[in-house]
Amino acid sequence: MCGIVGGIAQRNVVPILLEGLKRLEYRGYDSAGLAVINNRQIYRKRELGKVKGLETLLEADPISGHIGIAHTRWATHGKPSTANAHPHICRHKVAVVHNGIIENHEHLKEVLVQQGYEFTSETDTEVIVHEIYHALESTDGLLNAVKKAIKKLDGAYALGIMSVDNPDTLIACRKGSPLVIGVGIGEYFIASDVAALLPVTQRFIFLEDGDIAEITIKGLVIYDVNDKAVNRLIIESQLTADAVDKGDYRHYMLKEIYEQPFAISQTLEGRFINNRLQENAFGHNAAKIFDSIKVIQILACGTSYHAGLVARYWFEALAHVPCNIEVASEFRYRSPVLAPDTLIVTISQSGETADTLAALLEAKKLGAKYSLAICNVPESSLVRESDLVLMTRAGPEIGVASTKAFTTQLVTLMLLVIAIGRRFQMDEIVEQKITSELFSLPSKIEKALQMDDEVKDLSEQFAEKQHALFLGRGTHYPIAMEGALKLKEISYIHAEAYPAGELKHGPLALIDADMPVVTVAPNNSLLEKLKSNMQEVSARGGQLIVFMDETLATANNENVQIVKVPQVGNEISPIVYTIPLQLLAYHVAVLKGTDVDQPRNLAKSVTVE
Repeated sequence: MCGIVGGIAQRNVVPILLEGLKRLEYRGYDSAGLAVINNRQIYRKRELGKVKGLETLLEADPISGHIGIAHTRWATHGKPSTANAHPHICRHKVAVVHNGIIENHEHLKEVLVQQGYEFTSETDTEVIVHEIYHALESTDGLLNAVKKAIKKLDGAYALGIMSVDNPDTLIACRKGSPLVIGVGIGEYFIASDVAALLPVTQRFIFLEDGDIAEITIKGLVIYDVNDKAVNRLIIESQLTADAVDKGDYRHYMLKEIYEQPFAISQTLEGRFINNRLQENAFGHNAAKIFDSIKVIQILACGTSYHAGLVARYWFEALAHVPCNIEVASEFRYRSPVLAPDTLIVTISQSGETADTLAALLEAKKLGAKYSLAICNVPESSLVRESDLVLMTRAGPEIGVASTKAFTTQLVTLMLLVIAIGRRFQMDEIVEQKITSELFSLPSKIEKALQMDDEVKDLSEQFAEKQHALFLGRGTHYPIAMEGALKLKEISYIHAEAYPAGELKHGPLALIDADMPVVTVAPNNSLLEKLKSNMQEVSARGGQLIVFMDETLATANNENVQIVKVPQVGNEISPIVYTIPLQLLAYHVAVLKGTDVDQPRNLAKSVTVE
């Protein structure tokens, strides 16, 4: 969600901070700011809106410094405003940037006000900077003051801190929210995402939960949750600064839609020998763990939840293993009961989704022995907390509306279905059929992308609409859900998805000529049932747009428009049918003139509850 960048160097860090903020814009934000120390004074600039506005402010009134912190804010406590933007400063002495939520901020604020501290914002963050200042009054040095202050904080935080009393020291803390340290030559940087720092370094230290780092030009010391000095590995990132550029595409989202054939080929690469899935791809002890599994429990949020819904059909229909799925934000609050020998499967693009992480920890408290993470970021918290891992290898995904992360999650889940299914009722013939279909996926998606112009023309029918309904059956009901989510996320059209069989139980009341009804209709055993549901819509004057297998002989009529999708095997058809729905949402959003890559009120990495 919010983005942090900081640095200490022998050069002016302001351009580096600005570039870092630009590279974090995909996370979603409503204001931006930065602060530097120069001649033992803090200089701060903040602006409501985009980073470009902050950049313009700095062009008109430049500041510089060898140490600084910067932030893009996504409002939680307090409305979007300049006063609520970070960094926050206490008495011209201490400056702080913060990601996360301080749950006991109201109590802390009451005490601090009684002690004479003045609050100038509505944020929970401001209590942190006052607590650090207060600790400095009775503590030797910034590091010790921070250690003392954060003991009072309940909740999640990633912090970048500096003080005029220690102008050569940058403090970084992490609890529940991600934070990395970029290691340069005679300089160090901090950020909430490696993408922010790729122009200046590819060497990173990933802070563990509870870590506090004291950083100077000469080096750094990291203290763990027990206040012991520890060594953390420096990891060389394979990403480059160019990896997160749009190239010739108008938007990141369109680029990422078109990257899906390659991304899926990367997901499959090296995980098969002689066309047989290798279980060590999940971890060195995966086979032993899989042997003991009797039930699958999937936990995820948003688009990842939709991937899990598809996987539930696969696990039960193909592998014949019981599978439950739950929205992660609900799981930890409903006193769930886990069956013995359950494998907890968590799905998250970033691996930092707060609700999913919390659900995993709750499952462990409830006695879950084994967990597996499906993720796109190898250094993430979710990966570190899990026994087994299968990386999606989607590459950087900048657009807030997930595309290639979703389809690679589906591919990864199918690999897990194969591995588990071997131990239940999936025979070798079925396994080989699925494997063959997976290998054909990149070419099938290339064909689906050729529908782009047709879908673009179709999108004009949605430009003036306020509502849309998406229908599907079986594994394509979650695909309809994903299509509806994409449309509402980036075009701001209200869209809902229903299992087509549920039409007569309420949604038919909404059907009229102004409600487009998008239907996902592959050539499978549920097609005839689905046709009956479409007749229900057509008979009531509804406008049907049907994405249908190209081999089916069905023609357009007055209120039914058929869009032919390349023929594909039933097992992998949900992945291919996702593509035209992504393109539809994209082109509708472009027509409506919305911010495709950074839709309002949303964030890419949801690191708060």
